[in-house]
Amino acid sequence: MIEDKLAVLIDADNVSYTNVKEMLEEISKNGTPTIKRIYADWTKPTVSGWKNVLLENAITPIQQYSYTTGKNSSDSAMIIDAMDILYSEKVNGFCIVSSDSDFTRLATRLREAGMTVIGFGERKTPQPFISACDKFIYLEILKAVVVETDDSKKRTTKPKRKEEPLSKVDSKTIKLITDSVNDLADESGWAFLGNLGSYILKMKPDFDSRNYGFPKLLPLIKDINKFEIDERETGKGKIRHIYLKEK
Repeated sequence: MIEDKLAVLIDADNVSYTNVKEMLEEISKNGTPTIKRIYADWTKPTVSGWKNVLLENAITPIQQYSYTTGKNSSDSAMIIDAMDILYSEKVNGFCIVSSDSDFTRLATRLREAGMTVIGFGERKTPQPFISACDKFIYLEILKAVVVETDDSKKRTTKPKRKEEPLSKVDSKTIKLITDSVNDLADESGWAFLGNLGSYILKMKPDFDSRNYGFPKLLPLIKDINKFEIDERETGKGKIRHIYLKEK
């Protein structure tokens, strides 16, 4: 299967540099990042933290001077580049990394052109930008912590286990999942788990089981305890397919 080619465009003024590696790993799950650019006025001290990670992650910095106080000229440069890339027909999708609602129209326009748009931003990202994307991932769930190994001179990273999830599994979330299962169900009431996640994303682009403290969708489903779960083996390789049905 040929993976989608993705253009990764980062707004350095509106996201943190602390979890760039984890973000790129997440992007790689959705396709191949063939273009990686980051936009800022690099003369400003506020973006100095980014400079140390650009070379390591092969991200091309784009310089954009702030011509007017209070205006973010990097936004305009990023939008212009996105449209140039769109018309070059070299990618199948875009990853827009920002917590700024100014990119709402850009995301909408790219989707109108048939592009897949994946958004990355902090929890503070306005809803209009989230809704304009096919999928939106909160950067907070990708953070890593530094862990000492036996050799004190070496340091490794592992996913951070947050004490508190970004969101609680409330009645609204349960209803969303329940309605989705029922919409996908066959005549006997069973729905294939493999189709559930993508179906929910069409209605709620920022849905992610990790937002609720679960690594995958199935553990979240089991915790809700509202569904029967049927694991079926198919084919010679005994591939396991999981089906759900409301109790």
